[in-house]
Amino acid sequence: MGTEHSKNEERRSMVFLRKGPKLPAWEDALLAGREPKSLLKRGLRYVSLSLIMKGMTSTPDFLWGLHEVQKLNLSRNQLVVIPPSLGKLDRLVVLNLGGNCLKCLPKEIGLLRNLKVLFVNMNCLKEVPAELSLCRKLEVLSLSHNCISQLPLSFTDLTSLRKLNLSNNRFVQIPLCIFTLRSLDFLHLGSNKLENIAESIQYLVNLQIFIVENNNIRSLPRSLCYVSTLELLNVDYNAIQTLPDDLYLLRRLRRIAWNPMDKGLHIAHNPLSRPLPEVVEGGLDVLFNYLRDKKEHN
Repeated sequence: MGTEHSKNEERRSMVFLRKGPKLPAWEDALLAGREPKSLLKRGLRYVSLSLIMKGMTSTPDFLWGLHEVQKLNLSRNQLVVIPPSLGKLDRLVVLNLGGNCLKCLPKEIGLLRNLKVLFVNMNCLKEVPAELSLCRKLEVLSLSHNCISQLPLSFTDLTSLRKLNLSNNRFVQIPLCIFTLRSLDFLHLGSNKLENIAESIQYLVNLQIFIVENNNIRSLPRSLCYVSTLELLNVDYNAIQTLPDDLYLLRRLRRIAWNPMDKGLHIAHNPLSRPLPEVVEGGLDVLFNYLRDKKEHN
């Protein structure tokens, strides 16, 4: 009887072990005595390493010895800090730190001189290190869903930056350094605390997508009408009552858009003064004709 009971217990233990959580790939590799470099994947463009959703609260030390890695994904973990050793990975082109618990970035991030794409969205950042501006090749930067209220003036050095996402932060005004980034074609500042758009917006001469939905903006500056490259302008959910007469100059806006993914003019959920609500209902051509006629008769 005792022997049979022991066998049953052993069988239950084996079932439990088989159903238990699997080790993260990197722990499995190390326990098996494998070289950490075996975790690297060599694609057509980049040597990459993905440690996404591994439940990590800190980065494994072996990581900083993988000097070949060009694309590193540490997103959706529970990382609280990224050590200065990050600067050793100076071949990095793409770095994803999104979905962690980071309160700051190490100043050594400025050593990543080949970095082109950086995601630090969905963290707890209150500021951005000035050293990030040393990453002169940076083209794509997402800092959305943090607690940032200002950017360092040194951001003016990011002359290659094309896409910048600062949505869901605490900006009261658009940082002045942004208006010097002439290569920007995408700028997202939705869900902040903006009350206006500075006239300097006209200096973003390559801007195609501009999103400032869900803020406290009361009016649009006339200079915005001279950003002739705009294809999507989203000012939904603001406090806008009137529109600048020169808005019809934005000829690349093709329609009044309602789907967030569509290009065009998004202007829903604003307290537009009459007769603008009815004019908008008629579509973009009707709106532009109204504004043009209004300008001519003033």
